[in-house]
Amino acid sequence: MANRTDPSAKSIRGTNPQNLVEKIVRSKIYQNTYWKEQCFGLTAETLVDKAMELDHIGGTFGGNRKPTPFMCLMMKMLQIQPEKEIVIEFIKNDDYKYVRILGAFYLRLTGTDTDVCQYLEPLYNDYRKLRRKLADGNYALTHVDEVIDELLTKDYSCDIAMPRIKKRWTLEATGSLELRKSALEEDFEEEEEKEENDQLDGMDDEIHDRDYYRGRSPVRERDRDRRRDSHRYRDHDYDRDYDRDRDYDRECGHGRERDRNRDRDRDRDRYRLRDEKDLGHDRGRDRRERDRGRRRSYSRSRSRSRDREDGDNRKRHGRSSMSPRRRDGHDEHGTREESKKKKEKKEKKTDGTDHPDPEIAEANRLRASLGLKPLKM
Repeated sequence: MANRTDPSAKSIRGTNPQNLVEKIVRSKIYQNTYWKEQCFGLTAETLVDKAMELDHIGGTFGGNRKPTPFMCLMMKMLQIQPEKEIVIEFIKNDDYKYVRILGAFYLRLTGTDTDVCQYLEPLYNDYRKLRRKLADGNYALTHVDEVIDELLTKDYSCDIAMPRIKKRWTLEATGSLELRKSALEEDFEEEEEKEENDQLDGMDDEIHDRDYYRGRSPVRERDRDRRRDSHRYRDHDYDRDYDRDRDYDRECGHGRERDRNRDRDRDRDRYRLRDEKDLGHDRGRDRRERDRGRRRSYSRSRSRSRDREDGDNRKRHGRSSMSPRRRDGHDEHGTREESKKKKEKKEKKTDGTDHPDPEIAEANRLRASLGLKPLKM
């Protein structure tokens, strides 16, 4: 009986409000001691006192996945389903930050898209610190605006799946939600006004300084007038000189044109003679190169015919007879061999190796090998 939803509660998103929490987490909450002892018999009025005693937020923690008191009170709000005005008062409570987070979490689960954006977005300006219990049982530091951003942008928060809501720009396009206004918009407007005023003051100062330095004193105006008059006189003198030169040119124009035409004709004749010389030189050079090429081709043809005749004569007479050069070479070779034989005979006679006595001949050979003179007998 203690876990049943209030009979007067309305269905949210087509289901029982307690079914917005997953079944496993819901069964863990029903078995928790805090749920059985502290949350039994609570009403919308007495729930506020328990919410004021909260000192941290979180989902489940530890090995057995125990739920936090924050989750137990959230489950109790889904069970009794307090009125919308009470939930809005929870959110607008500035004294107790955990009461504000409890109301924002419940509105995110059960409220419409417009209510969620309308009442949760102003909490972005709350930067107070919060303690959050992690899954391993340790605590982490977070802030109110971070928790609100998680509720609006993430799919899961405190181990509970968040229902899907429409995007803000869609609600703005349909006209169900007004454009977002930043809390710092007034400050920005004041700063822009200050910047514009400073720019206007700076422009006024620049104009004043420019007038001062440019000067409108009588002395400066007198100098400016003198300078202007001098320029006027100078322009008048220039015009007078220009008219005089133009008249002189008009008088002497015919003679100058005649001289200019004569010079032009002389230059044209000089260039024509130079071109004719260059052309004749080029023609003579081409003729000489053509003659030189003919001579080279004629000499090449004559040398080829001579080589061909010499080759035929060599083939004709090479096999039958020997040339005088070869014959002379053969005679010289024979004389060389005869001279070598004579020298060898003389050496044998002088060495004593041809002695009739074999012992003396052998002794002479040994002495000859040792470099000694032969024996004389």
